[in-house]
Amino acid sequence: MSKPRHSSTTTAPQDPPLGYAIDATAPPMLRYQSSLPSLPVPTLQSTCAKYLETVQPLLTPSEYTTTQSSVSQFLASPQAAELQRRLQERAATPGVQNWLSEWWDEVAYMAYRDPVVVFVSYFFVHIDDRTRDQAKRAASLIKAMLPFRELTESGRLEPEKVRGAPLCMSSYKWLFHASRYPAKPSDTAAKFNPAANNHIVVIRKNRFFVLPLAHPNGEELSYSEFEAQFNHIISLAGPTPSSFPIGALTSDNRDLWTDARSALMAASPKNAELLQKIESAMIVVALDDSKPVTRDDISWETWVGNGRNRWYDKHQLIVYENGRSGFLGEHSCMDGTPTLRMNEFVLASIASNKVPLAPPSVPIDITSLPPVSELQFTLNDPIKSLIRASEKRFDDLVSAHDLHVLHYEGFGKNFLKKHKFSPDAGAQLIKQLAFHKMFGRPGVTYESAQTRKFKRGRTEVIRSASKESKTWAEAMLSPSPSSARELKVLFGKAAARHMQYSAWAADGHGVDRHLFGLKKLVRADEELPGIYKDPAYGRSSHWELSTSQLSSRYFDGWGYGEVVPDGYGLSYSLGDDYIRWTITSLKRDTKVLKHYLAEAASEVKAMLEAAEKDREAKL
Repeated sequence: MSKPRHSSTTTAPQDPPLGYAIDATAPPMLRYQSSLPSLPVPTLQSTCAKYLETVQPLLTPSEYTTTQSSVSQFLASPQAAELQRRLQERAATPGVQNWLSEWWDEVAYMAYRDPVVVFVSYFFVHIDDRTRDQAKRAASLIKAMLPFRELTESGRLEPEKVRGAPLCMSSYKWLFHASRYPAKPSDTAAKFNPAANNHIVVIRKNRFFVLPLAHPNGEELSYSEFEAQFNHIISLAGPTPSSFPIGALTSDNRDLWTDARSALMAASPKNAELLQKIESAMIVVALDDSKPVTRDDISWETWVGNGRNRWYDKHQLIVYENGRSGFLGEHSCMDGTPTLRMNEFVLASIASNKVPLAPPSVPIDITSLPPVSELQFTLNDPIKSLIRASEKRFDDLVSAHDLHVLHYEGFGKNFLKKHKFSPDAGAQLIKQLAFHKMFGRPGVTYESAQTRKFKRGRTEVIRSASKESKTWAEAMLSPSPSSARELKVLFGKAAARHMQYSAWAADGHGVDRHLFGLKKLVRADEELPGIYKDPAYGRSSHWELSTSQLSSRYFDGWGYGEVVPDGYGLSYSLGDDYIRWTITSLKRDTKVLKHYLAEAASEVKAMLEAAEKDREAKL
């Protein structure tokens, strides 16, 4: 890697947190890894009790009676005990750091065959930097990213902690110089040597350019030199997009992309070398020719773009002609918290002037810089046809979707804290009330809880729909409404239940991953237990509302797609005085859900204020 002209260092604490040990042979970033606990295997009794509690609000009384019977039979069966024994044995196997991770990575990501764009990728919208044009913005982002790369690749990055407990840092390996690869029946991933691949790949007008990050002597390019290089690439690309955008192939079904990649490499030996230049890059930077302004427009462009000026198998920075920017995350090898940290580091460094962004004292001579090279693929007629087909499928898929952002400024986390409620629980209950307004029932809801306190931990499900949330939502919508104080009591019970389940999930004691693990251990010659055949199992994991919270003062939005055809992607962020939702769906009245979210939020605010006013009046 290049020699940084400036760097940011962190000082590791001398003493480990209580219950953890420092591995003196590991780099600082990984010093707690060996003492992280393993993901637990919950008891059958605990999981089944929670399961029954979470399905009850989704079922009729007769359906619930049937489900109770299937769960009781499962608990009492020798097969359940045997499956639990197998899972415990797998968890205790030497060398198995996490009984779930290999299965989950395969099923949820690598073996998933639908296109990653829409269905897997997620995006962040950066706050606006009004002082910069496209080249300046791209240069500042890359210049600010290089110190974070150095910290990560050297292992000097300070481990993340939650309430003092260290988190697993193993996924940071995949942050830079890594790529997903299409393959049958399951994709793979590769990590490249940063020192031997010290470059980024820039896409402009559907054309690919390699931009070295350092001079031949190893000295890192300056901000102004990066700016000159980005302007040079914009000039080289010209005004007309490439007619056959190679990047469109990465937007396709994974099996189709696997076949197309093989055909592309067969068309010329040179093509394999060019692909590796892309795959080994630190990151991809897409210089788009659009100028999005509204939150809806920039969110849409960052999420899907036009399907051509992208490479969806890698993390990408996206910079627009008006200087706006965002990030598109490749989700298979890591979740959103490490990329959140990286983006925050970059944007905070720029905002606090920790990155040298001064203009040069003399104009930059482009000929004095390491040359930019274009990746010119050899395309035959079959490849051109494959590109056209990928473009068509992308356009059809994306045109079936819509996205709407609700930036609600009626209140935020400060208001909920003032009334002594968890902001996250409050946001989840607003979603439930909005769904009740729209559909007259609870919404089957997935909220992501990170389990990185465990070795190779990723996520568990918080089942946000509950008996308590249903009771409260129905009371809010009753023609004969309860008093504000009574509604607040019900709201409090629902919020408390949400926080309890959130704690269970974060501790690896949710429902879904345990039941998933037991099901994976049913052998081909064994009958599937009745609990999995009961309609309640499928219904309670058919995630109509796929929700997740990431909040940062450096972001102006983030989101992802729906996970079931009749559902919604519903990401959200909590600011001090706002709640922002990004809603995606297959055009299932997305605007209507946006309306009901705003209405539900205002009604929650009015309810809490009225209850407080009533309390004060009675003092």
